[in-house]
Amino acid sequence: MHIRNFSIIAHIDHGKSTLADRLLEVTKTVETRKMQEQVLDSMDLERERGITIKLQPARMHYTHKGEQYILNLIDTPGHIDFSYEVSRALGAVEGVLLLVDATQGVQAQTITVLHMARAEGLTIIPVLTKTDMMAARVDEIGEQIIGLLGCAREDILEVSGKTGAGVPELLATICEKIPAPLIEIDKDFRGLIFDSQYSNHRGIIAYFRVMEGSVSKGAKIKFLNANVDFIAQEIGIMQPEAIACDVLKAGEIGYVVTGIKEPGVVRVGDTLAEFGGAKEPLPGYSEAYPVVWASLFPESQDDFTQLRYSLDRLRLSDSSLSYEEETSGMLGRGFRCGFLGMLHLEIVTERLKREFNMELIITAPSISYEITNQRGEVENIYAASRFPDITREISVREPWILGQIIVPPEFMGNIMQLLYDHEGSVIDTETFADGRAMLGIEMPLRELMRGFFDKLKNATSGFGSLSYEIAEMRPASVARLDVLVADELVPAFSRVIGQVRALTEARAVVDKLYNILPRQQFKCKIQAEVGGKAMATKTLSAITKDVAGYLYGGDISRKMKLRDRQKEGKKDMLSRGKVHISHDIFMKMVKSE
Repeated sequence: MHIRNFSIIAHIDHGKSTLADRLLEVTKTVETRKMQEQVLDSMDLERERGITIKLQPARMHYTHKGEQYILNLIDTPGHIDFSYEVSRALGAVEGVLLLVDATQGVQAQTITVLHMARAEGLTIIPVLTKTDMMAARVDEIGEQIIGLLGCAREDILEVSGKTGAGVPELLATICEKIPAPLIEIDKDFRGLIFDSQYSNHRGIIAYFRVMEGSVSKGAKIKFLNANVDFIAQEIGIMQPEAIACDVLKAGEIGYVVTGIKEPGVVRVGDTLAEFGGAKEPLPGYSEAYPVVWASLFPESQDDFTQLRYSLDRLRLSDSSLSYEEETSGMLGRGFRCGFLGMLHLEIVTERLKREFNMELIITAPSISYEITNQRGEVENIYAASRFPDITREISVREPWILGQIIVPPEFMGNIMQLLYDHEGSVIDTETFADGRAMLGIEMPLRELMRGFFDKLKNATSGFGSLSYEIAEMRPASVARLDVLVADELVPAFSRVIGQVRALTEARAVVDKLYNILPRQQFKCKIQAEVGGKAMATKTLSAITKDVAGYLYGGDISRKMKLRDRQKEGKKDMLSRGKVHISHDIFMKMVKSE
């Protein structure tokens, strides 16, 4: 069988989805009348933002030199927050297309995904994209790729996902250079699960790569790690729509309908095997490491069970999401969730709102801190509301990151100022042949989550790129900032900040809340405190209404009586009233400017 399994990897916005569209179009996998932009991006959220969030498999048929080939493509996201999706895709293929934008050149995430592909021992085909654009620097960027890969200039393919130029040559190269999967059809069936989703009618649908043997519809199959068996109600391939078939053999990529409706059973990285067959599971995948933590609470406690159901279903299609139940004295029962970054947090909460109609209270994002108390006991604190007072004799350690920034030389001054503002420093530098610099940096993870990625894009006019990995824990000088609205503590707004920025952060959070919180029927004080000391205060004026407006003529005392009564009513409302903070306010507070 002429099977080629490959993935597309690149920095964000380097044209992966557009090239995937042309591959599907040239191979006639998708009918012309059904073609649209980002055809593999099935979620509305992906189309709106123009980014890929989930990996997506697609099977194509192509004739090369008179031979029929089966090409299994797995399209992957480009943003660093979704690198776990990329790592799973790379475990199911033999080769990758490494895309580099001919207008932007090699970026930080390009180097990161290249390291991941090399670690898997995959065949790498370098591809220059967007070569049809006026700003394309084909020769210059080609030299960058040669320096990165050590390949020959003729090994680099030039394509345009927009016009389709070079796509037939790319398909031929895929057939010739990417090795066929190792076919072990005579062994017992084993398949590696790399993704899953939930259907209300058919239960869990698992996407897997057949590593050994073959599997047929109606077979009794077992999850080796979960120790649960089921009957394969349907098996099939993604083209990219689901198409049922009778059998899947070693080297092929497909799906199986399990009929299981318990969401905790199926795990990415588990091994499928025929009941009574293979007993040894495949190596699988390493667990995703959460970087950012935030608590999600339903606006109404009656919806707690619905929130648990929604998270269970969502985790089937997003295996990097982790969560555990927690209870807050003021917010009730909810879930402490771990995310791979700020964009990941934003996408998950938006999906909960759109796909499951959940109205949520979202706490300010935090990272994990290691707290050592006076007795020498060590505790990991994820929630800012549980962070101890700075007045206590404790020691705090926080995670740092090691990163790479690639930037043109004219923006070096902006980068140095940005790193200074975020407590970061440069530990090494390297200069490319085109003059661009690659800076090795270190900084607290806390500061990276403070909108550093967006500020980097602004400071470099979009030309700077960043990739990073978590390093060791180091001593931290931090404090908890609390926000009070109408003299009532709002735990969802509490956050852990650097002590040197306490005053600046306090003023910023008060100003932001002052600008987005709707006015109430009474004066509402917004205050930020650090260690019990007020750092910033603003008062939101009450909604005004002339209650005596309908009166005319007569003595002025008639109007004064009505106004005094209104004043007393507002005082009474303030003494026992509570400010309702909507879901949208929490979302706006989480998002950066």
